[in-house]
Amino acid sequence: MSYPLSRLRRLRKSSGLRRMIRETYLSVNDLIMPCFVMPGRRIRRPIKSMPGVIKLSIDNLIREAREASTLSIPAVLLFGVPREKDEKGTEAYSEKGIVQQAIRNIKKEVPDIVVITDVCLCSYTSHGHCGVLEGNPSQAAGHRYKDIRIDNDRTLEILAKVALSHAKAGADIVAPSAMMDGQVKAIRETLDKNNFNDVAVMSYSAKYASAFYGPFREAADSTPQFGDRKTYQMDPANVEEAIREVKADIEEGADIVMVKPALAYLDVIYRVKRKFSCPVAAYNVSGEYSMIKVASQKGWINEKGIILEILTGIKRAGADMIITYYAKEAAEWIQETRY
Repeated sequence: MSYPLSRLRRLRKSSGLRRMIRETYLSVNDLIMPCFVMPGRRIRRPIKSMPGVIKLSIDNLIREAREASTLSIPAVLLFGVPREKDEKGTEAYSEKGIVQQAIRNIKKEVPDIVVITDVCLCSYTSHGHCGVLEGNPSQAAGHRYKDIRIDNDRTLEILAKVALSHAKAGADIVAPSAMMDGQVKAIRETLDKNNFNDVAVMSYSAKYASAFYGPFREAADSTPQFGDRKTYQMDPANVEEAIREVKADIEEGADIVMVKPALAYLDVIYRVKRKFSCPVAAYNVSGEYSMIKVASQKGWINEKGIILEILTGIKRAGADMIITYYAKEAAEWIQETRY
């Protein structure tokens, strides 16, 4: 006796039928392309630990955004690499800051692409932490960093200034990633008070203290000069805490919530999507990218096949949008293969 399931398995050899019974569809519309922007002109500075990813001056960033738009990638996520840093990250909210300039130029030259901006201080502070420090950072040598803490409330004021400066420059979505308690509320209230009600907030709600971030810290020049970020990023062992963090951010006004990283946290993405009706983003982070890229360069794996499988897995887990350094390649592969 031949059972229907067995017949379907045999018929899967037909590409047409495979598409008809497919449960999860990966689309170019799911992709967000992260970009690193720095001062200067005609700069394309390769990132050693992220082969193929490049820090760009604004003129080259415009070309990158235009190419993304041509590939139908709907959005870019901007990270600034400033020339000047200080203990409070004041360059992060300067009207002439690198991200603010980049936003204005992209919205002028590539108006159809959605501009998302990272709202954090780690690339702008001399100490590399995501907020203002309590105590004297100059005393943080050796083991004395244990006495240094992030001043959550003072940091909220600065994050709100950063988000407002991005909105004034033309950002469509601001994405707070500092993991400070109350950051979404502080930003939402500031935006609304200044008549930027239409600027959305994509919150890094479940951002784990992950070992997968290493290459990014080279790219954004954001390595902590002492200590680590475990006091304000999440323990990788926790999932119920992620649910609480997401719930709090939604109540504070987040329009989109994020789980970061993606691959080791597919269960978190799944739980968040099942629990909440809010759109869910997942960040396929730098370490995940670099492992695949280097292995593919050595000929150990099929790069195209693995990336499409990984991105489909993230989508299948429940992500509505995926931030990935493979956005351009994935867009081309999806369109080529009708994946």
